[in-house]
Formats: sequence, C-alpha cells, structure tokens
Amino acid sequence: MKITNVSTVVVNARMRNWVFVKIETDQAGLVGWGEASVEWKTRSVVGCVEDFKPMLVGQDPTRIEHLYQLMLRHSYWRAEMGIIGISAVSGIEMALWDILGKSLNVPVYKLLGGAVRDRVRMYTHLGGGDTGSVYETFDAQKAVDLAHQSIAKGYTAVKVVFVPFSEPLVNIPSIKKFSGLVKTLRESIGDSVDLMIDFHGRTSPAAAIQYLKSIEEYHPYFCEEVVPPENIDALICVRDKTTIPLATGERRVTRHGFREMIEKQAVAVIQPDLCHCGGLLEAKKIAAHAETYYMGVAPHNPLGPVANAAALHFALSTPNFLIQEDMLTDVPWRWDVVQSHLKTENGYWLPCDQPGLGISINETEAAKHPFQQENLQSLGTSAADGAILDW
Repeated sequence: MKITNVSTVVVNARMRNWVFVKIETDQAGLVGWGEASVEWKTRSVVGCVEDFKPMLVGQDPTRIEHLYQLMLRHSYWRAEMGIIGISAVSGIEMALWDILGKSLNVPVYKLLGGAVRDRVRMYTHLGGGDTGSVYETFDAQKAVDLAHQSIAKGYTAVKVVFVPFSEPLVNIPSIKKFSGLVKTLRESIGDSVDLMIDFHGRTSPAAAIQYLKSIEEYHPYFCEEVVPPENIDALICVRDKTTIPLATGERRVTRHGFREMIEKQAVAVIQPDLCHCGGLLEAKKIAAHAETYYMGVAPHNPLGPVANAAALHFALSTPNFLIQEDMLTDVPWRWDVVQSHLKTENGYWLPCDQPGLGISINETEAAKHPFQQENLQSLGTSAADGAILDW
C-alpha cells in the first residue's frame, strides 16, 4: 500500500477554522482523515501540510512511527520547534492511524493497546460556539443558566473562564468579582457537578495566587493554565501556594515539551492536545511519562469532530486518562460535515467499534462552509492604558 495524495479541507466553524487532513492511498476507497486545526494559523498549517506532501507520497502509510520521525527530522529545523509544524504532523499522523485501522477493519483504540475503560467522561464549556460565552463568562446569571443547560444534557462537569484579562497585579474589585462568580455558580450547581476554571494563561504567578486563594473553599476540580506556558518554575511557584489541583499543557508539544513539567510535578493534570502535541502515539508517550508521576491526563480539545473522534480512541486506551473536553455545540451542522458513530450518554462518550477513527468527511457539506478569517479576539484584550494583555 502507498500514499498517493495528501491534502487539506478547511471548514469555517464560527470560532475557528477546522483543518482536516486527507490522505489517499492506492487502494480504492481507502482514505484517512486527521485534524490539524490551529486558531489564527489556518493558512500556515495548510501550507505546512503541503510542504510535507512530497516526502509522504509513495510511502507506506502503515509505517506510522517511521513517517512521524521522517517529518520531524527531515531537516535541520525540526517541526516540533513550532506549533504550526507539529500541528501539521499531528493531523497527518491521525490520518495514518485512520488508514491503518480501516485497512485492518479494527477501531484505532484496539491498535493502541485496547480499551482500559468502558466509557469516557466528558466536560463542556459554557456557551457552545459563542466566543463571548466560552472565553468571557463574566455575567453570573448567564453562567448559571448555561451551566444548567449543560447539566440537563447529562454533563457532570463544566468549565468556565471567569478570570478577567489581567495585568501582573490585580486589585480587590477584580478578585471579588472573580470569587463572586465562582461562589454563585458553585452554590447553584451544587457539589455533585465538577467545576473547572480556565485561567487561559492570563495571569502572573502573583495574580494567580491571589485569585486561587479566593476560591479554595469552592473546591474546583482543577484550575487550568494559571500562568502562561513558557516558565515551568513560575507554575511551580503557584502550585506551592494553593490546595487546588492545577492543569496545563495545551500549548506544549511533543514529549520533550512536557518533560520538565512532568519531572518537576508542576501540575496534577496534563492537557496535551492531540491536534498539536504530535498526534495519537506521541500523546500516548506523554501520558505514559506522566503516569510514572501519578498525574492524570485531561486532553485539551475545543476543536472539530475529527479531533473528537481521535480523543475518544486515546481516552479509551490510556490508563491515566481523567476527563475529556469537548465543544459539541459549536455549530449546528457539525455532524453534517463529519459523519460519525460517536454516541453520548449521561455525560459520557461510548466506545465506537467502526474501523479506523470511525468517521468520514462529507466534502460537499464541508464546501458550504469555506475558510473565513477568524475573529481577532485578542485585539479587544487591552488594559486601561492601551497595553496588550494575554487573551
């Protein structure tokens, strides 16, 4: 079997463009699909996939590790050095697993070691595909209403972004506003629903500690990305000042990018994104390293339906998996573009035993939603003096 073509299909889904990777083979009808979506980097990722095409066409698609090494190490500038290159690699790698599973007529999770659980717990954001409701949830009553809508759908865990766009130090009104939102939501949903709080990398260590101390009594399941991703020692500084479990990892790539975080036990939960970290096998290697330090894995995934399918196979086969992020209500036509056997029940995904990833793309439907420039969200995140803040 040989690869005959590598291409992309871009689908605009309101908050982001989905970048689907399509790999064709010389076996009639055998096509693999992956996802390499990166917000605000769509054109670059598409171009990078195109750059990899010449080294992939003519290769055996079942040699997944070999082709992964080829893409990473083919030149002096390794793809893993940047989010664009490694995301392109990730999407291609997913598509190769899809081909292998289809060629053997087995689901991908059985090729990754088989199921270690019977179902996969999910959590969702408040607000579905509305950018403001997902990333700027600063209205208490709206947050409560959206949370109860999610709970009514069966979710037993929700995530919110209550942290304001922050300067290196924050004032008392900001802290009280933040803690008041957490208090209101916790009292409304009760203790039986887990609550995660995404800081979105908006805070310095000093500010993060102030915010965290104000909400410890409400026992978040975890707080995510409490500082930007570059400085692990800054994250450890925060970890040592709070009783709340911390999580991070969506902006880290490959096992090398996770090594220091894991070995210093900077967080309780790591969050690799299968579309960014290197793909399924690299995520398994990252998770195995974390397992030796008793860390849980809660993969980042606010992306498209191919990413959802890959996440299901990862979760089913990974012992230290904890909970899976989704954003299934981003656009109402999600499952028109991607045909899937994905089933949910009471806040869980159920196993899918279709060959490969268990999905196919309706390219006619996809063409109805062509690329559009994403909303430049960060242009609105500035301080009172006009300085740019972390989004």
